[in-house]
Amino acid sequence: MNVGILVNPLKLGSLSTLHALIAALKSQGCTPVLDVESATLAGVADGISAADFSHHVDVAAVLGGDGTMLHALSQLGNFEKPVAGINIGTLGFLTSCTDDELDLFANSLAQGRYSTSVRTLLEATVHRPGKEAESFIALNEVTLTRGDTGRLVSLRAQINGELLNDYRADGLIVATPTGSTAYSLSAGGPLIAPDASAFVITPICPHSLSQRSLIVSDDATVQLSSEDREHGPMLFTVDGRDSVRIEPGDCIEVKKATRSFHLLRLEDRSFYEALRQKLRWQGV
Repeated sequence: MNVGILVNPLKLGSLSTLHALIAALKSQGCTPVLDVESATLAGVADGISAADFSHHVDVAAVLGGDGTMLHALSQLGNFEKPVAGINIGTLGFLTSCTDDELDLFANSLAQGRYSTSVRTLLEATVHRPGKEAESFIALNEVTLTRGDTGRLVSLRAQINGELLNDYRADGLIVATPTGSTAYSLSAGGPLIAPDASAFVITPICPHSLSQRSLIVSDDATVQLSSEDREHGPMLFTVDGRDSVRIEPGDCIEVKKATRSFHLLRLEDRSFYEALRQKLRWQGV
């Protein structure tokens, strides 16, 4: 088995974890394939572009945390093979194991003792009058928020062309089930099981307390636009990564992407276990 490796070089302990993972994979007869940045960190010269992993590896392993996994999504491109997250630290919602479980991870790959959790992706297309449309892919969420102003902004949300609401708020989040544990949760949104066929639309600090999160089918198309002509452009972000200035008259179309993200899960690991651990749920 060929295992592609991407690493966050800014994480404390990333180099030692990288070397330990390479050794663990080789001990199980697996072949490590490093992306260019990981190869540079390891001091070797045979790294390849992460965008080419789909042609050379069977599984991708991402060393870092949930944020590194989100960044890896953009690096890997159209990669529909299992992706494992190895958290340098505590277990995250998107990671498969921690950095002290590398031998278990390598053995599980070699023995085929793992499953995949298919995660919905969002495709967001920004339409601007007189300009070419720009498309982005998100695993967690897309957000439309106030830009440089510290004031509430006005924005409009439509579903399949029908008005949902004109919001006065700090912004609006459209999240996948995977993203329901991230920014949307912090803004008061509900938790959604990862295999649910749904999106959640969550206002950020709305002016009216009656404006709550709304769960919609993932075959819906959500349109977002700025209705604020007084306070300058708004800011559109994708997984907290890509940022685009949105002017009045621009429109963002959000829908389910045609491809998915395949998150690798080791045996006896689950989303619900991660919930109990990360949110510190306890029985009475």
